[in-house]
Amino acid sequence: MFEELMIRHCSPTLAGLKTGNIFTCSFSSMSEINENIRRMNRKLTPKGLRVLPMKRLDSRVLIYVYRPDRLRRDFSRRSVRRILDERGYKQCSPQQCIIKLMERLQQEDFPHEIGLFLGYPPEDVKGFIENGAACSKCTGYWKVYGDHAAAEKTFAQYRKCTAVYCEQWKKGRAIERLVVADALQ
Repeated sequence: MFEELMIRHCSPTLAGLKTGNIFTCSFSSMSEINENIRRMNRKLTPKGLRVLPMKRLDSRVLIYVYRPDRLRRDFSRRSVRRILDERGYKQCSPQQCIIKLMERLQQEDFPHEIGLFLGYPPEDVKGFIENGAACSKCTGYWKVYGDHAAAEKTFAQYRKCTAVYCEQWKKGRAIERLVVADALQ
């Protein structure tokens, strides 16, 4: 079940197209979810991915699947740093930012800057924050306030990737075989 949810919700990240994805997963015990996360990290860390529990929600947990090298690169962009600084992530390493995001998730459902951790365009994250989620040009994997055409192209790429990954997984391809390794790994 855990692997199927990862394939369905995280294929663009597994394929190296996206910085990160989040999804919720039901569990019967914390030891069950922790074992699933440990197992996935053993399989995926050598390929440049990490799996983290971000927030517990009754009998569900919010899971973050991400590429640390890509997150580091994203966070080095001036436009991303500016938004993070404005949201209280001043002079944080990416790991410190994740810890701060986890703290913020305990206080509110979805801090708007979470989009930066998922690789959304900074102009769209900024537009979402400034417009209170209103007045977007279109909505797909996120609300678009910037380049509508580029976003639609990206959404189509993500949909195709997810369809291909789901089909391959149903045919028995192991998740670690579906993951595209980071070039630095």
